[in-house]
Amino acid sequence: MMPEPSFADNRSRAATFALVAIGLASTQDAIVKGMSGTYPVYETMLIRGLTSLPILGVWLAHTHGLQALITPLWRRVILRALILCSAYLAFILSIAAMPIANMIAIYFTMPFFVAGLAGPFLGERVPLYRWIAISAGFVGVIVMVRPGVQAFEPASLLALYSAFGYAVGQMMGRNLAQRVAPLVIANWQNATYFIFAAVIGVIVQATGFAGESHKSLAFLTRPFVWPTLQDFLLLSAVGALAAFAMMSFISAYRLAESNFVAPFEYSGMAWAVMFGLLFFNDFPDLWTWIGMAIVAGAGLFMLAMDRFRFQTG
Repeated sequence: MMPEPSFADNRSRAATFALVAIGLASTQDAIVKGMSGTYPVYETMLIRGLTSLPILGVWLAHTHGLQALITPLWRRVILRALILCSAYLAFILSIAAMPIANMIAIYFTMPFFVAGLAGPFLGERVPLYRWIAISAGFVGVIVMVRPGVQAFEPASLLALYSAFGYAVGQMMGRNLAQRVAPLVIANWQNATYFIFAAVIGVIVQATGFAGESHKSLAFLTRPFVWPTLQDFLLLSAVGALAAFAMMSFISAYRLAESNFVAPFEYSGMAWAVMFGLLFFNDFPDLWTWIGMAIVAGAGLFMLAMDRFRFQTG
């Protein structure tokens, strides 16, 4: 009989899964940004959904059976999926107009939203150190965004909403994941993304509205374009990357406690800087580096204090 994995082995595997997940998700983001100047957002979401569908469906059929999709909590599952869908839409619309590193750094305010929402959503008392970290994190965002100056990019507000939407989804998911299998939630979420994208596509095609005044607006309203074979394969890869990233995230958070896994997600900043430099000639300026450091430092401080509080509490 094979020995049970040790606590240290599980943590090592969790760290590996987390780093792999972030690498896959970051690669997906870079592909979407690269395609945002040619194809509309709904088309990228449609192809992503089609590619993810068989991967997630086969995994569900193998582990739980497709009958697991029939859950009495389907309304809450779909409501959460719609919120996350709007957050993902805001995320990729902001990517079209911003350097990836800036967008990812703003997205990492998500843990601060989670901490702040723990009170109204879960009835938890939010300790002082979390409010300090939340305040510091948003100072970092202000340093990066610089509202009121010429460098301000309106798409940064989409990035901020994306972080908020994902935080609300995570809050809803804490309770749902205890009553519905995460893979069931993931399949419903993927199906919702696909239907949501189809509805946007129908509306855009029917109205004929096209906005080219801003990169995010153009990405949203651009007419459908038949992709070349190479582009279709790249867009299909987005779906595969998303599905495998989701699997890796689920595995990481099952193998170790969340306050151990979460800091590895900050490796996404390194991926964002690298992809921005290699493919888009984007390199963060001094203010962005300072803001990124403040956001990451505040997040790591909050996670460290959470761990200390858990160990001593």
